[in-house]
Amino acid sequence: MAEEVTCADPAHWNHALESLPYSHVLQTWEWGEFKRETVGWQPERFLFRRADAVVGAAQILTRRTGPLRVMYVPKGPALDYGDTELRREVFTWLRHHARARGAIFVKIDPDVVVGTGIPGEPDADETNLGREVVADLRALGYRFSGEQIQFRNTHQIDLTPSENDLLAAMKQKTRYNIRLAERKEVAIRAAGPDDLDALYRLYALTAQRDGFPIRPLDYYRRAWGTFLEAGLAHALVADYRGTALAHVILFRFGKRAWYFYGASSDEERHRMPTYALQWAAIQWARAQGCTVYDLWGAPDDFTDPRDPLAGVHRFKAGLGGQVVRHIGAWDCPIRRGVYEVYMLAKPLLLRLAGA
Repeated sequence: MAEEVTCADPAHWNHALESLPYSHVLQTWEWGEFKRETVGWQPERFLFRRADAVVGAAQILTRRTGPLRVMYVPKGPALDYGDTELRREVFTWLRHHARARGAIFVKIDPDVVVGTGIPGEPDADETNLGREVVADLRALGYRFSGEQIQFRNTHQIDLTPSENDLLAAMKQKTRYNIRLAERKEVAIRAAGPDDLDALYRLYALTAQRDGFPIRPLDYYRRAWGTFLEAGLAHALVADYRGTALAHVILFRFGKRAWYFYGASSDEERHRMPTYALQWAAIQWARAQGCTVYDLWGAPDDFTDPRDPLAGVHRFKAGLGGQVVRHIGAWDCPIRRGVYEVYMLAKPLLLRLAGA
């Protein structure tokens, strides 16, 4: 039986988290503090121990929406999901903890893979572990959430091959565009906290062009700046003769790097700066000792050309790697009637709460 203990030390939390399977940057101490400061989530951190060994971790974010309390474990909990007894213990403990805290439900989002490849294509495969975890969740009262906060599907690149092999795995057009950017004088440089305002302006331009909502500057100054200063993020900018054409902001934790944010201007697009940036990101992640580069996001439905990530999917597919599908977010309703009403009325409740 695993014993849960609270953790109040940032360094100890991150060190313990990094040692666990299925750890994720959204479970780091910094992410919890960022969500506290920007949108009012209150983090609690629990480590699960067997004897003297840490075998699991759950950073639980709690927020009030009007009179109601909800809980969320972003990309967690972290533990060895192949340990059937442990995962069932932690799932059960989370349900009891949510009830003790008066929450109407707890949402978890384990980074467990349910399959690889695009369903219906020859290289698609399903995982036994994913099916087993889903079966346990259902048996313990969890249900697949109608509110998926993070991307369920993504593209991942195995960084362990050589750079030549990584280039060879890309589509021919992608390799051509990487080399074209170099010939057309696109220069890649690292960006720091002093560049954050300029990065935001480029990001806002991209949002306006591509039609996605963004938050105010202060949110991203905290999101990017906090992680840059903590050494958990790295920003790269593509310049042409002193003008910033595009940027990417990478997050890193343990042996994994994620492409969380990217932006590009409408100028000099023929110089292919975004291709040069992704190649530089791959090289940087390998230099940091990362073994996986997660491109963070792929369509929910690969057959639907209207999926908002359909175009992004084509770009990411050109970089090589593999489509990875996860089990997604699961809710454990504690007060079922209130939960059902909440899910229907949530948009109105958020407006009333000023969120």
